[in-house]
Amino acid sequence: MGVVKINFPHDGDVLTRGDGRETPESLTIRVQGAVPEGAGELSVNGTPATSQGTLFSCDVALRERRNTITVRGGGKEQTLDVWWKKGGRKQYRFSVDDNIQFLKDLGTNPDQYPSLFNHWYLGFWRDLHREFGLKLHLNIYYQTDGFDLTQMPEKWKEEWQANADWLHLSFHALQDKPDRPYRNARYAQLAHDFDLVTDQIRRFAGNEVLSSTTTLHWAECPKDAVAALRDRGIETLIALFQPQGYAGPCTTGYYLSREQCAYCDTRSAWHDRETGLTFIRCTAVINAIEAPDIVPYLDAHTATPATAEMAELLIHEQYFRKDLDLYQPTVMEKVRTALEWVSQRGYEPVFWCDGFLGGK
Repeated sequence: MGVVKINFPHDGDVLTRGDGRETPESLTIRVQGAVPEGAGELSVNGTPATSQGTLFSCDVALRERRNTITVRGGGKEQTLDVWWKKGGRKQYRFSVDDNIQFLKDLGTNPDQYPSLFNHWYLGFWRDLHREFGLKLHLNIYYQTDGFDLTQMPEKWKEEWQANADWLHLSFHALQDKPDRPYRNARYAQLAHDFDLVTDQIRRFAGNEVLSSTTTLHWAECPKDAVAALRDRGIETLIALFQPQGYAGPCTTGYYLSREQCAYCDTRSAWHDRETGLTFIRCTAVINAIEAPDIVPYLDAHTATPATAEMAELLIHEQYFRKDLDLYQPTVMEKVRTALEWVSQRGYEPVFWCDGFLGGK
């Protein structure tokens, strides 16, 4: 006899109320799949399944964070694990990649900034935190021209710590160029760069601002190398899974295959049991969208129950800098438009590292 095939859910799925019926005690989902002719009676976690031809279905109540689903029939079985993100509600996180310029400003002219928020960039984000409850995650480089993180003074350490409830820092890359620096990285390279950045964050800002979530520069890295992040406490990675429009691999999905990326783009989060990493789908790169298009774009990319619960909004520091070629005069308007969108639709600001993917 052939193999039992489970069509839903998939191994590694992070399931929410959008996938079934949620109560405080359980999430009941409908397991669906296919079996060869003559498979006989089927059961899912011991409950008889309903069959129609070669298709079957069975309602199963998930009660734990991690749940095993086993389908048995005709002497064959298939087993997979899924995760329940308990306590259904809409949540979002805002992250900024490629940060180093504001740190250079602070580190090279500390006397100009009695407070971190005297710097216009951090002042802008604090204003949005006060208005919208924003929680902000900044992914940072180690160095840029004429500056590295060893030049960041500790004068603001207590202020970083005092604002850690809404402001996080984490490793992004050694530096901005070359592009795609970790495409062919080895474990030792990524471990070295991660430790350089993270040790300095601890020194000048404290452990309180660190996170178990990050976005690697260009979101691309071999499986063996990305293990260096997992071994250093990173549990969650942000990826851009949208199809690239050409017949090749998704280049912003770390080590995942094109097929895996295409599937992950249909869901908010997916867990790889092999590496122990959870991937969160980037909903929108805000700087890549024209301001009038942000609302319809976000509407379209959160339109299904599987993509509506978790929104990851991403932007890049370069677009805020008038001294750089990538500067966008409308960038602050874009950020505000995105924040108004999540606020008007009842999304709660979270860090994905808080509890189980922000659900605590």
